[in-house]
Amino acid sequence: MGKTLILATNNDNKAREFQEMFNPLGIHVKTLKDFPNAKSVSEDGNSFEENATLKALNLHKQTHLPVIADDSGLQVFSLNGAPGIYSARYAGDHDDDANNQKLLKELSDKSNRDARFVTCLVLITQDNSKIVVHGYLNGQITHEPVGFNGFGYDPLFYVPEKCKTLAEMSDDEKNNLSHRGNALKKMFNIIENNFLN
Repeated sequence: MGKTLILATNNDNKAREFQEMFNPLGIHVKTLKDFPNAKSVSEDGNSFEENATLKALNLHKQTHLPVIADDSGLQVFSLNGAPGIYSARYAGDHDDDANNQKLLKELSDKSNRDARFVTCLVLITQDNSKIVVHGYLNGQITHEPVGFNGFGYDPLFYVPEKCKTLAEMSDDEKNNLSHRGNALKKMFNIIENNFLN
């Protein structure tokens, strides 16, 4: 019988990405939608790791099950790392189009469009151990959206070695190189040793 892991998110796109990554380990991913009575926690940390830890610990305490939480964001170097931990609400409350338009406006007079996606994954195991990994993906911000797959800033994030944006890639292609995919790969052996035994 497969193991179950709770992913501390309501985001269907993110849940799909995680499920695809965890399928080879025989792990079934549940989300906050499976726990409608779970109380949320304010993401008021000062870093990706602090926010991910807050989310993971909060849900673990309520369910007593292994929980993985992530905090991810886009860092644009010419904007001093913005939008950073505020990526999802850069122009308001989780409005992808508005966020993208604000980013393009902020970069309109910048020649340096180098950026990176960052993911911090925090796993709280059954025995309350905390496991932390980070993943990164370097790229550049385009001058206009390109592609229709993905979500968030994917249509603006150009990956030079692939000669396309994340929004032009299939889920498999994106998972193989994404910041979230990189973080998950780092965690696979740890999960096998600490969670699947």
